[in-house]
Amino acid sequence: IILYMFLAVSIVCDNYFLPSLEIISECLGLSQDVAGATFMAAGSSAPELVTAFLGVFVTKGDIGISTILGSAIYNLLGISAACGLLSSVVSRLSCWPLFRDCLAYTISAAAVLAMVSDNRIYWYESASLLLIYGCYILVLCFDIKINQYLMKKFSPCCTCFTKAMEENAEQQPLVGWREESGPLIRQQSRTDSGIFQDERDYSHLSTSLHGLDEISEDHPSVFTMPEADMKRILWVLSLPIITLLYLTIPDCRRQFWRNWFMVTFLISAAWISAITYVLVWMVTIAGETLGIPESVMGLTLLAAGTSVPDTVTSVLVARKGNGDMAMSNIVGSNVFDMLCLGIPWFIKTAFINTSGPIEVNSGGLTYTAISLICSVVFIFLAVHLNGWKIDKKLGAISLVLYLVFTILSILYELGIIGNNPTRFCGN
Repeated sequence: IILYMFLAVSIVCDNYFLPSLEIISECLGLSQDVAGATFMAAGSSAPELVTAFLGVFVTKGDIGISTILGSAIYNLLGISAACGLLSSVVSRLSCWPLFRDCLAYTISAAAVLAMVSDNRIYWYESASLLLIYGCYILVLCFDIKINQYLMKKFSPCCTCFTKAMEENAEQQPLVGWREESGPLIRQQSRTDSGIFQDERDYSHLSTSLHGLDEISEDHPSVFTMPEADMKRILWVLSLPIITLLYLTIPDCRRQFWRNWFMVTFLISAAWISAITYVLVWMVTIAGETLGIPESVMGLTLLAAGTSVPDTVTSVLVARKGNGDMAMSNIVGSNVFDMLCLGIPWFIKTAFINTSGPIEVNSGGLTYTAISLICSVVFIFLAVHLNGWKIDKKLGAISLVLYLVFTILSILYELGIIGNNPTRFCGN
């Protein structure tokens, strides 16, 4: 069932979620990194939001926060490793988007660290998380102007900004626009791309991965059998999923459903949450059978399970050469995860249980939050030292660091390192 759910998530993301995201980016004139940090991050992180609500209102344990903090380490290092190792294309990265997202996430992680240090969450603490995310969205709204200002201000003394300006000027407009068959599109870069602009030139700023420029021709049906033998086998196995999704989600790649892209986005995000719920359910059964402690489950199996949509979407766009979009999704989804913690905490402390704060039980979360800040710094430095590109070398280094962070976190949660009592499910 776990493997079948993996297949289902990849089909939803590839056929419905990413195409709807492309049209949203096209209509709003979003640059690749802003689209990755907002709509893609919110849609692919929907399972974390569900997990946080379950942890606060249903299980009343720390599995929600441990899962989100654990998935944050997995997002930063594990998905970076997957993008580097599973992509045959070397993706170039821009300096400002990664710096912006890493700074926002460092502030968010530091805020969570300060909150959980006394094992109590008050309403004003959870409200501060919502405020931080609001400021992050405000920065994204003026992203291009801020980027232009920083380029002019720091390009004389910072080589990465200078290289970014030169490389962005030479970059192809967008992956997916095929010059031999599509219309002639003028070169786009971060310096001339706008957000929420009305000019028609910006309508071409789409992170198109599926050839959405071919308006005159409908996209092939999802029931078209692939030619390769292995793809045919997977297609036959996934036919029940394909049929179910076809009946419930409008395919915005087809001309008839193109204007229904927001419906496609919302329904596909709901399907991603439902599939991930089943996936996490199966993983939880496996963990309880093996007698794994609750907090360790949150840091490992559940963290990877809830981050499956982020992994799939980031690897898919990285394979197309959209490095900025992949990295902004990785870090931006972590910033959104902090909001996922803030919403249920604020609702419970401000409206439901106003008499007292929320108790957070796991002392290992402090260690995990510190690990998060260290992993953010590492990712930024690793990308900088690697020449601002995602390749197999960066993937291998990220994988090793992820294993180190995870092993240390597990040893701390089990009480082998430090003085931390172990809590098992049901005890």
